[in-house]
Amino acid sequence: MTTTVTTADRVRLNPGYEFEALMERLDGITDLLSANGEKSEELGRLCDESFRALKDTGAFKIGIPEELGGYELKPTQALQVLEKVSRADPASGWVLMVLQMISGTTAAYLPEEAQRELFPANGEHALVAGQGTRFGKAERVDGGYRISGNWFFGSGMLHANWIHTGAIDHESGRVMMVHFPRDKASLDGNWDVLGLRASGSIDYSCDDVFVPEEYVYEPNTTDPLAGGALYKTGLALMSGICHTGWALGVGQRFLDEMKRHAAKKKGQPGASTNTDQFHAEYAKAEARMRSARAWAMEVWGGNERALDAGEKLTMEQETLTRLVLNNTTWAAHDVSQVVHLWSATALARRGDLQRTFRDMHVGTGHMTSGPVVLQQVGKYLAGLASEDAHWNFFSLAESDQS
Repeated sequence: MTTTVTTADRVRLNPGYEFEALMERLDGITDLLSANGEKSEELGRLCDESFRALKDTGAFKIGIPEELGGYELKPTQALQVLEKVSRADPASGWVLMVLQMISGTTAAYLPEEAQRELFPANGEHALVAGQGTRFGKAERVDGGYRISGNWFFGSGMLHANWIHTGAIDHESGRVMMVHFPRDKASLDGNWDVLGLRASGSIDYSCDDVFVPEEYVYEPNTTDPLAGGALYKTGLALMSGICHTGWALGVGQRFLDEMKRHAAKKKGQPGASTNTDQFHAEYAKAEARMRSARAWAMEVWGGNERALDAGEKLTMEQETLTRLVLNNTTWAAHDVSQVVHLWSATALARRGDLQRTFRDMHVGTGHMTSGPVVLQQVGKYLAGLASEDAHWNFFSLAESDQS
């Protein structure tokens, strides 16, 4: 008698099955993503072949709750997925991190009625993009809100079919994330930028779009309506997983590119990469990325164990999570400077090395890794914050400012 082992059986016998299987599928498309980097940049979005390859692996499901058909990966697993894709192509990694995170949190925080429409049991899941650091106008009406506004940097918008965006009802003071179909917004073709061109992070706007109450949630929520402990971290820390994984991948890509460049120059008279100084600098760059990765896995591994035990993250854990993101991002940036110095004129020419360099220097501009967050992290860790200090997204909130 032959026994059929289903995917559900495999997951039950090996909780890491979905992650391991996904990583194997991603191994099969990394060369394609890398090879299409230039083509995607020219298009200002991922080319159809790259986007379809990512979607077919199931990568966009990593942040969606398991009960809604997603993989609901653990933080350390999600870090590795984003690292792998970003190492193959930074722009592909950026699009993946945004779409999977926003789609996943949308699935976790919206009520059941919206969940059923956006994430049906038998049908395609929605891909949701947008941003919540700028607030449009929300006007209360029967059954929901009328939304108007314009927003910047809607990463992944050209690959999404739903929008998630910030709005505020000035009459009541309610701040909210609202969700509506992408075709109800106007998309601006203004993505003329230094790097991450293939992320298609265009501006978008809408005027008087009705959003039912069931498609609204508060951005500070840590009470998921679907999914497990992961979603109790909230939007800010979910974002921290994403940007940390992206930086790990891009930093490693720099080392890969530098290694390839040095191999081409091996034995050539006068090549700077044939010096003992380059050898030492490359070793330090390798150590910088490896130590950043080890610490990221240590901190998120600790967070993971706490969440699995049903505990809330402590203030120190939340603070270190933000510091890990900053450290990883600037570790990758430090490596990019080593590559800039030792690759000489190779970086001046259009190609993978230059594109990775430009992508890195746009990625470091994201507010999650900025100097203000680092200052506030240092204030807390140095014991100089008030006793009631807590994190409001990436701002340290204190009622006692004396």
